[in-house]
Amino acid sequence: MSDDIHEVFAVRYASHARMRSENYVFGDPHDEMTSIAYYVWVIKGAHGTFVVDTGFDEKAARERGRKIIKPVGDGLKALGIEPDHVDHVIATHMHWDHAGNYDLFPNARYHIQDTEMAYATGRCMCHEMLRKPFSEDDVHAMVKKVFAYRCEFHDGTDELAPGITVHKIGGHSKGLQSVRVKTRRGYVVVASDGCHLYSHMDEGRVFPITYSVGDTLEGYRTILKLASSRHHFVPGHDPEVMNIYPAAKPGLEGWVARLDVEPKV
Repeated sequence: MSDDIHEVFAVRYASHARMRSENYVFGDPHDEMTSIAYYVWVIKGAHGTFVVDTGFDEKAARERGRKIIKPVGDGLKALGIEPDHVDHVIATHMHWDHAGNYDLFPNARYHIQDTEMAYATGRCMCHEMLRKPFSEDDVHAMVKKVFAYRCEFHDGTDELAPGITVHKIGGHSKGLQSVRVKTRRGYVVVASDGCHLYSHMDEGRVFPITYSVGDTLEGYRTILKLASSRHHFVPGHDPEVMNIYPAAKPGLEGWVARLDVEPKV
């Protein structure tokens, strides 16, 4: 296999029941109970293991009223990955549900956009509405990594390794980035919160927590351009990902899905 071809996995570690209207700016006429899923993603290839986002732990779950299904570390170990052997962590953004577990990867280098670090530590955090999705502890932990020479900053689009690039999307968080990965089935885009649900992309709708509605909508266009097709981007919180893609191996159904193979539906 070429050294720029990678395997990609989605690890579902938590869930949250909520009303459908809570997922959209302007609500939804079909206000029924639904749920969102929480993921981290894993990229494996010749250039090491890249973990995309770090999720949250049990303490944060209790504070925010979420339910952990299986800890992030357990999901990685199900793929044969020891967290202390992870080479790189790609921080798509620093919201609490993507930037916790900050002690889980003691040897990884963190990749983050300049804009996101400035946003999470700057004047916007003086506004409660913008600060709400951030955890002070998570931000402090990232600052400590900067001073420990464990962060690499990116400004827009950058290549982390052959076949792996990050792309600044913005919108949901000011410096949010998505990840484009070359796989055997084409270019898969791990959108993270560049797009929360398939319905956001397909219907041109927006999740209520957002820095910029306009940047979010433009970001959808960017994600679709980066992906080989509509079926090559992976949203950040849609439970359907577990139904669309096959399990990474028997016994991991509903927990760890493989994204670099053809979807089941």
